This record gives sequence, structure tokens and C-alpha cells, in this order.
Amino acid sequence: MMKTIILKIGLTLCLLSIMGSGCEKSSDNLWTISPDSQSASIHQEVDGVEFTFSLLNEKGEPATVFNEGENFSFYFAIVNKSGNKLYFDPDFAYYNDNDFCKVYSSEREDLGKPFRALLISTVGAGAYPFNTNESRVFEQQWVDNRDSIWSWEKATYESTHRPYLKKGNYYTGFKHRFRFPGEHPVYTDTLTFKINFKVE
Repeated sequence: MMKTIILKIGLTLCLLSIMGSGCEKSSDNLWTISPDSQSASIHQEVDGVEFTFSLLNEKGEPATVFNEGENFSFYFAIVNKSGNKLYFDPDFAYYNDNDFCKVYSSEREDLGKPFRALLISTVGAGAYPFNTNESRVFEQQWVDNRDSIWSWEKATYESTHRPYLKKGNYYTGFKHRFRFPGEHPVYTDTLTFKINFKVE
């Protein structure tokens, strides 16, 4: 009787362990941080391509807690560590209807993006050379008072003139399937980045 109970408990624990590892595996491509996380930056590598996503304070340091009236920047970097020549497609930043650099309140109110993409160059548009150890960095302030148009990776942008955030809890994040063509291409599954942050 006792052996049967122990065996059942052992099988149950084993099944729970397998189910747990399965859940972990299904969330491998979901990376999230919050003010109580050990790190203030998401830093992951997928098939030799390194991704970093964080919010920077006015000192340029990764942070998830900001003072009211303090500006912050979105920082997203991709580094080719694959050892192969790839091609980079920055389409995640081109589309105005995706969540890249969009901020939501904790009540899921859409507060918009700090920029709007205007024009994508048709000359050489699409993926272009991304050599080993080369990086691509997108950095954008939330409060951006520029009236002029600027360019990044063959597209032009303008500020949407967002105001400073009031005290409260917020989040930003996006999902994307990255493609890096080449002789040894890298095509990721859908990667999800999410940063929970607060203004106090």
C-alpha cells in the first residue's frame, strides 16, 4: 500500500516536472522584466544573433523606474554573433500599426508611440549586409521635441510630440519574427519583449 502511494506520488511529481519544463520551453521566446527584476535590461541570444531591449534614463542607464518629469529612451540593439555574414531587415521599426516603442498604461490604455514612420526608401529597401560582430541600434526618446524629420535605416520618421508620463505603472513591448537571410540564414520564431516600468 505504502509502495503504491509512493509510486503514485513519484509519478505525479515526474509528470509535473515534465509539464513544467514544457511550459518553460513554450515561454522561451517571451522575455519580460519589471521594476523588481534583477536586471533592468532584456538581453538574449537566438541562433547567434544577440538582442538587447531596455529603457534608458536621462543618464543613459537601463532603468525600469523613472521620476515624474524625467524623460526616457527606448533602446533596441541587434548584434550578429553568428560568425556568418547575414542580411538585416529593420522592418520592425517601419510599421506604425505595430507595438514597437508603444507605451500602455497598466489599465491597457494605448498612449501611442514617440515617432511616426513616414517613408521607406525603395532604393535598396529590404535586407542588407549585416557582418559578423556588426550591430544595429535603434534609440528613441519618449518626449521628442524635434520638428524636423530624421532618418534611420532607409526610412524617415517624425516626432509625435508625446508629453511626459504621469505617476503610474506602464508597460512597453512588441512581438516580431526576425529574418536574417544569408548563406547560413537565421529566421527566428516570434520573439516577445516586454518591459513593465513605473513613474513615481
